[in-house]
Parts: sequence; C-alpha cells; structure tokens
Amino acid sequence: MKTLVCDCNHSMPLDFAALSGAIGEPLTPHSQLCRREIGQFQSAARGAEPLLVACTQEARLFTAVAAQTSGVASPDVRPMRFVNVRETAGWSRQAAAAGPKIAALLAAARLEEPAPVPTVSYASQGHCLVIGDAESLSLAVSLLSNALRLTLLDTGAARGKGRSGSLPLEREQVLYAGRVHAVRGWLGAFQVEWQSSNPIDLDVCTRCSACIKACPQGAIGWDYQIDLTRCTDQRDCVRACGAIGAIHFERPPQAHMGTFDLVLDLQPQPAIRLHQVPQGYYAPGSDPLELARAVGELRDRVGAFEKPRFVRYDPKLCAHTRNGLLGCNACVDVCSAEAITSRARLRADQPPRPLNSVHPRSENGSSFLNQVEVEPHLCVGCGACATVCPSGALAFEWPRPADMGARLRVLLSTARRAGLERPALLLHSQEQGTKLLGELGRLAAGNDDVLGVPAHVVPVALWHVASMGLDLWLAAVAWGAAEILVLASGEEAPAYLDTLRSQLALGQTLLHGMGYAGTRLALLQTHDPLELDALLGAPRPQGPVPEVVAGFAALSQKRATLELGLDHLVRHAPLRAVERGEQPVVLPHGAFSPFGSVRIDTGRCTLCLSCVGACPEGALLDNPQAPQLRFIEKNCVQCGLCVKTCPEDAIRLEPRLLWGPQRSQPRSLHAAQPWRCIRCGAPFGTVQAIEQMLVKLAGHPAFSGAAAERLKMCSDCRVIDMHTAAGAALDDHSH
Repeated sequence: MKTLVCDCNHSMPLDFAALSGAIGEPLTPHSQLCRREIGQFQSAARGAEPLLVACTQEARLFTAVAAQTSGVASPDVRPMRFVNVRETAGWSRQAAAAGPKIAALLAAARLEEPAPVPTVSYASQGHCLVIGDAESLSLAVSLLSNALRLTLLDTGAARGKGRSGSLPLEREQVLYAGRVHAVRGWLGAFQVEWQSSNPIDLDVCTRCSACIKACPQGAIGWDYQIDLTRCTDQRDCVRACGAIGAIHFERPPQAHMGTFDLVLDLQPQPAIRLHQVPQGYYAPGSDPLELARAVGELRDRVGAFEKPRFVRYDPKLCAHTRNGLLGCNACVDVCSAEAITSRARLRADQPPRPLNSVHPRSENGSSFLNQVEVEPHLCVGCGACATVCPSGALAFEWPRPADMGARLRVLLSTARRAGLERPALLLHSQEQGTKLLGELGRLAAGNDDVLGVPAHVVPVALWHVASMGLDLWLAAVAWGAAEILVLASGEEAPAYLDTLRSQLALGQTLLHGMGYAGTRLALLQTHDPLELDALLGAPRPQGPVPEVVAGFAALSQKRATLELGLDHLVRHAPLRAVERGEQPVVLPHGAFSPFGSVRIDTGRCTLCLSCVGACPEGALLDNPQAPQLRFIEKNCVQCGLCVKTCPEDAIRLEPRLLWGPQRSQPRSLHAAQPWRCIRCGAPFGTVQAIEQMLVKLAGHPAFSGAAAERLKMCSDCRVIDMHTAAGAALDDHSH
C-alpha cells in the first residue's frame, strides 16, 4: 500500500523522515496535495497498489480524480482508504510531539480489511402506515404520497388540541380510525394492532358533511370522528346520514391488525418508546427538522437492504437459565432495542420477558430451548450485550474481537516504537465521536487557548462505544496502553452508560488490586468540544505500567482473551504478592462481576449435587469416587444458578478475583462420609443426607417398619428386599 501524507499548506509540523521510519515506507513531503500538487496524486493513482491518503476532508475529490485518471467513471475504480491525522493530531498545541501518534494512525489504516461478516436482509415494497390526527395525516400525504403507498390511521385530536383538522380532500389512501395498541417488527415486516370504537365508519362515509351540520353539540369534526364526551343521545347525525348508513352508535369496538413495510408515527406519544427504535419506524415528534429527516429517509426505504449481523450467539456458553430457573439476564436487561428476549420456560415466580419480535427467527440450536433469542433485524449494533455477557456467549462481530485486538496492538506497538512511552486510547463512536473530535481539532487550529487532542491520546473509532469491554480494555493495558478513555458523546442509551461505568469500575478495581495506581480506565461524558478539551487536558496517572509489553493476540472467545490479559498483568504486577496469589481482589456485591467464588454452608449442604447439574460453565464438579463437591474458580461467571437451585439454601456467591495457579485447579468445597448400605455395605449417598431423609419421613405411614429400613439400603438391595418380603408373605399365606 502506498501512503500519501500532506501537511495541509504547512498547517501541521510533520516530520516526514521520522514518519517514514516509523511505518517502514518512504514518504514524499506534500503541502497542497488536493490543489497545486494534484498531479502527484494522479501519478500515484496510476499505480496498481492500493492508496492510503491521510486526508478525510477531500476524500470525495481524490476519489473522483482517481477515477478520471484511470479512465473509468466509477468511485470504486481502485482500493483507496482515508485517515484523519489533521484534526486528531496535527491541529493541536502538542502537534510537534504528535509524530508517534500519526505513525500509529497510519499503520492501523494500512491493515488488511477484516473478513466480511454475515448480513441481515430487509425487503420493503414502500407500504407505509402513517399514524396521527387528521392534520398530521394531511401533511404526510403531501410529503410522501408520490413516493410511497400510504395507509392512514386517524387517532383523533390530541388531548388539549381543539380540533383535529380535516382529512385529505382526495380519497386516494386507505383510511382507518382508532387507537393504536401495539407496533411490532422492523423494516419490511411491521405488524400494527389498533382498535376502532368511533361510531362513524370511514370506509362507508362519503364525507358529505351532513352529520357535521346536523350535530347540535358540534361534536363531529372535519376528521369525521365523534367526540363522545360532547355527544348526547339525540342521534340527529344518524338521521342526516340516512341511507348511507355510516354511523352506528351500537357498533362494538373492533380490533384490527395490518402488516406494513414502514411506519411514520406522528402521535405526541409514540407507540414505540425505546431508545433504539426498529429500522423503518420513525417518530419525529414536534421537531420539524426531525420530520424532514424522517421524510427523507422514508422516501429512500423502498427495495432490498442489508446490514451486518452485529453479534454472534453461542448457546452452549450461555448461563441464562437451567431447570426453569433464571440465572444471568444481563444481555436481556441492557438491550435498549429489545432485540434480545428470553426463550426460557421459567417457574411461575419468575415469568419470562415477553417476546417483542414479530416473527421470531431463532439463531439457536433446537437443543437449547431455555436460552435467549437474538433477533438480528432489531439489533442496532451497540454491542452492550457482548460487553456485559460474562461467559462470552454473545460476541460483537463488527469488527470481530480478534480484528479489533489486532488494530489496537498495531496502534500501541507503532506508537511506542516511534517514541510514545505512555499512550492512551480514546475510544469513541465513529459518527458523533468523530464529529466531536473534528470540532475540537478545528477549535485548536484557530485558538491558542485550546489544547486539542493531546499527543499521547490515540483516537480509536468504534461502531458504538459500548461494543468494547473488559477483555479488550485489559488486553490493551497489557499491550502498553497507560490509559483507556471511553468517550460518550450523547447518543448512548442510559443503560449503556450504566454498563460502561460498571465495567470500567470493575476493571479499575482489578488494576488497583494488582498495584497499577491511578485512574487507568475512565468514562468521558460530553458533547461539547471545549469541555472535551478540558477533560483530555486533565493531569494523567503517573503510576507504573507493565514492564514488558504482552505479545499475545486477542482471541475470538472473550474469557480466553481476559485470561491472557490478566495473566500478563499479574506476572508484571507492581504488587509481587499478587503473583503468588496471596491477595485476591474483593469485588463489590450488587455490581455484576464475571469473576468470583462460591461459599458453601457445610452445615446445610447434603451433597445432593443439584448445583453441579445446574452450573452451565463447569465450575462446580462432583467426584465420581467419593461424596465431594469441587470447584474451579476460573470457570465461574457468578450467574447465580447454583444459589437458586440449591434446595437447602446452602450456597452464596463471593465476587472476587483469585490470582495464581490455584485459580485454575479444582478444589474441594465440601466432602462427607458416605452412607453404606445396611444389606450389602456398598456406599451410596451421604450420612447427612440419609439421616435428614429418615428424620423428615419418620412420621409418614408409608415409611414405617420394614419400609423405613429399606431407606437405608442401596437401590439394588431395596428391590431385592421388597421381592424377598413379598415372597415370604406369599408362602405364609399358602400355609
């Protein structure tokens, strides 16, 4: 790949020689590549190798010039990428020291494109339902009728509004009246339920207005809906309607359901009140700019569409439910689009969350009926589900963890090799976050009082900031990052911010427990560039970093990457006692943790081992040779299924992180003396369990006399004793 870098008319103090050495490619200095030196760009464009241009502002110009140079009028004439080094590095008060960061950004942009991920398809024929009062419907008809096939649902005048307005003059659209009960689905597959209870049937009504003139209370508006709070029982409107017969006060409420490709909801209170609404659903409210945006997008939503399948689900790793009990529910709780729902058949005291998708399309195997349902058509790609998932059953795929890990490694290794000793990663969304950094860079270019993006801060654009979690954060620290800064620029759902705070606090607790002092993981919340400037310019943590940079690569499994990162950080921890496993880090209760142990009340535990069968991760184990409950702490995800399964209430969770090799080794939590069969002497059960059973059944008439003695026998001897007793009784009867 050939790289072209321009100092933008000498506005950036670039050291081209140092950059050439850092990325391993000789760079030609350019100052006006998009203007006076465009011929040099054309010469590079004639080559066969891909191009990387360090300019995003003129991407459209460079693409067009490359197409004309090749003689092909196509924007995809040759592989070409663009990277921003001006606003993120060159326009800053620390621009002279930003060479290592610029080299890192160039090196990361030169990486090969990740392999494509599976996609999700939508098909829309342009059938749009418009919901609102008559005035809103008329406006929508004027804006959309020439592009979409509209169906109108008149909900009547909003509360506090005098009249609803009049229906469209032309009867070109299907028109209903009623109240919306539910809107479900997504682009191309919406199901809408509503109920009509108004006496006037709009299908039959000719809009002759005779009823309006006849009504003495003025209860009928030009939307041909009757305000029943003002109407008395004179029924003059019925007589005025005459033979047309459009008005029936005795008609019972009627339920309706329709399928649509698109929904434009113009109600004051929309039918769907989610932070992330389904694609194809628009509720602009009273904002005219939002209405204009919605109309523009609706006109383009006809045809076939695709988007990435953002998350991958492995039900074999899921700790959601077992045996009708709810365990981990983190992904269901955090999803602001309600794209993840429970498929579990839970007990009556734990009802499952209702399914929100119209046509459930399972991504799970049929043998995992008690897991979660991920509806990819509703998923918007925030990735928060993968961030909170303790087992790695859900993984964000845009990009895949291994690809994102490779990008972070290149950024950090290049920056450090070029001389940046303590780089910080600034994770931001690729839309609002990129825009905010651009605004900050422009302010810094024209104002000496604005710092801009500091030289040590390396920006990393993500599809959504909630899509990266503890595994890659800690891996990045092991790869040499002194800080991980997550920028929330205002578009995030409240649940996502809570998740980020919780996970960052968990990571910070772990790092502090190892001796890495200072705030290494932080959430920056702002949509104001000057406030961001102040946050980025705050004093940095000066505590120790790992003496050796890790060499491992991120893996596809979250827990595996977590283990690699933790292992490296422990081996090079400032507190050497951590490496010996002497100081487990205690984690707070109430904040969901993917690490921990379990405590057993040995006075209550009967070693029934029901917890072993309930554990989805293989953390709790039995011993085939003896009555014993064993535990591998590394496997525990603190889902709580063992606690809810235990019939004796003998188990408690203990959030913590245990260091050292003992974390991966089985250890005994409880062992007991086996009960031996009184007939053959074979061991079965435990002394405690059998004795408790004898006490509980002592007063039961079915377990008295010889039957009570059989409870002390193994299953084989119990059968033999029953048949022997029955034979003896038969012999006695014959004599």
